[in-house]
Amino acid sequence: MLNKVFGTDSRYCDGITRRRMLNVGATRLLGGLSLPVLLQLQAQAATGRPAKAKACIFFMLEGGPSHIDMWDLKPDAPTEIRGPFHPISTNVPGTQIGEILPLCSQVADKLTILRSHSHNDNAHQTGRHWLLTGYPPSFADGQAKGVPFNELYPSIGSIVSRELGPGGDVPPYVELPNALGPGGPGFYGAKYAPFTIENDPAQPDFKVRDLDVPDSVAADRFLRRQQLLAATEQLGAAQAATGRAVMLKSYYEQAMHLVTSPEARKAFNIQLEPAEMRERYGYSSIGQSALLARRLVGAGCRFIGIEHGSWDTHFENFTSHSKALVPPTDRAFSALVSDLDERGMLDETLVIMMGEMGRTPRINKDAGRDHWSQCQTVIMAGGGIKRGAVIGASDATASFPTTHPYGIQDLLRTVFDLMGVDADKVYHTPLGRPVPIVSGGRRIDEVLA
Repeated sequence: MLNKVFGTDSRYCDGITRRRMLNVGATRLLGGLSLPVLLQLQAQAATGRPAKAKACIFFMLEGGPSHIDMWDLKPDAPTEIRGPFHPISTNVPGTQIGEILPLCSQVADKLTILRSHSHNDNAHQTGRHWLLTGYPPSFADGQAKGVPFNELYPSIGSIVSRELGPGGDVPPYVELPNALGPGGPGFYGAKYAPFTIENDPAQPDFKVRDLDVPDSVAADRFLRRQQLLAATEQLGAAQAATGRAVMLKSYYEQAMHLVTSPEARKAFNIQLEPAEMRERYGYSSIGQSALLARRLVGAGCRFIGIEHGSWDTHFENFTSHSKALVPPTDRAFSALVSDLDERGMLDETLVIMMGEMGRTPRINKDAGRDHWSQCQTVIMAGGGIKRGAVIGASDATASFPTTHPYGIQDLLRTVFDLMGVDADKVYHTPLGRPVPIVSGGRRIDEVLA
């Protein structure tokens, strides 16, 4: 079981590719306050308003989906801009999206479509780091893999993990099926690193590695191993107080808790889902990841990052979107939103889908679209978000917002506010430099219910 900070794939054009904090159960605290009530009061005190979302599921469409072909079509633009796709009506009167999203068109009444998100980093790794942390990185695009995570800023998932802690027996921050890319615990340290599954739940033999004690190890032998390790750590406590030992100890404790928790093992066991439910989400990587995310939210996970790559469509953009990329995404996202709503979970679960950028309005010579961060669409649902709304607008070619452009800090502030996290809270780096959770920006009130 590994908890990586950076992915290692090279699918893009540039070649780049829990510790349990509280173990009180139903114990009463502070003269009769239960832990859930205490956390709720803490969250409300932090933001001045009750937290709407208990969890967040974040779809990262790595490489950059084409906003002009999916969510913000321009049918009156010239052919070299608009492409071959046509808009279709949704179940919200007056709202249209791309014809390649027929299932999402039928859940538009549960979504907010934000068409005026914009930033100025057109690179994959640096743009993704900025999006996930709220801070432009100090490294050049392509160098992220070699940068020690304690020199980086913490990601949105690590911040949520630190501020809210675990909500059950599963880790508070999970990534699947791979790491989201740049972003992770940063200078917060390994204690707040994601639990990265690094295995595709769509595979027939899917299993979360190291989640079970081997059959060859009897229960009493397993217990003796734990006792021996604890005694060894006591002997070397002074030497193990800093450095790599702390990191490894954090990983070990997280793994040990998962191995010994029946509830955690059950949450990760997607085979327990009925066949018809798995089919509803689609037997694709993004589909089964979305289904597993729903199970994890039900078990108390706070933040689930779903990595779905290969959206860097410099070549054959339209074939890639219509045949390979959009259909499983359309099915997965629409199924998740509907399923959460049917279970009464959507109002307390924030769902976001976006990439690190959009695509260029003008089609290139290879029938592709290139990098374009100046205008992109963000899809939001649940957790205090309006239903059936379109916020913001872009110009006639989907090149720039014509309404107020919302940036990365604005989006992160909105997410943290909905989850009851004080975005102005300051932590200090190992060198003592103060770093607020979010520097600048303002909450996007237009998207709030």
